[in-house]
Amino acid sequence: QWIDSGNRTCPITKLPLSENPSLIPNHALRSLISNFAHVSPKEPSRPRTQQEHSHSQSQALISTLISRSSSNASKLESLSRLVRLTKRDSSIRRKVTESGVVRAALDCVDSCNQVLQEKSLSLLLNLSLEDDNKVGLVADGVIRRIVAVLRVGSPDCKAIAATLLTSLAVVEVNKATIGSYPDAISALVYLLRVGNDRERKESATALYALCSFMDN
Repeated sequence: QWIDSGNRTCPITKLPLSENPSLIPNHALRSLISNFAHVSPKEPSRPRTQQEHSHSQSQALISTLISRSSSNASKLESLSRLVRLTKRDSSIRRKVTESGVVRAALDCVDSCNQVLQEKSLSLLLNLSLEDDNKVGLVADGVIRRIVAVLRVGSPDCKAIAATLLTSLAVVEVNKATIGSYPDAISALVYLLRVGNDRERKESATALYALCSFMDN
């Protein structure tokens, strides 16, 4: 639509495009948007007081998740509620990320408790929706956990892990980092071969996103 309107610059960088630009559809990003829209229907704007309540609520949940004395049951409850809060609210996603909760979520990914693992992966997926978080999550060591889940996690966890890779791969530098990580691509290929329908769909989407980087 931008091109058809006569524009000859990039809408993001404002740099001039060539006479006949070679454009490649970003199916991976489109799939992420489609999946997010499917599970997150638009809601009317909430009043400011409710937003403030959500921020206050998220702080209490973060404290529970980070605390070493919290039981798995209380961590699971905190994760479940944080997943709901971060699904739609960008400001809460930023606050949660800045709170240091990522390390606690990664520890839960390493848990033998599959429900705890699934909820922590879902939270990390929500946090990865913020472009500013994508490189930071990789730097925090999320790739190692994702690859481990792709190998031995439950079907639902494997599917979420593959979707998380797709989200992270939206940033170009992450494509190189993920592709160079031992077993990352081979784990996705294996899932594409033997997984259920959802696992295969998400692994194919992740592979498509990664393979736009030539070395991958």
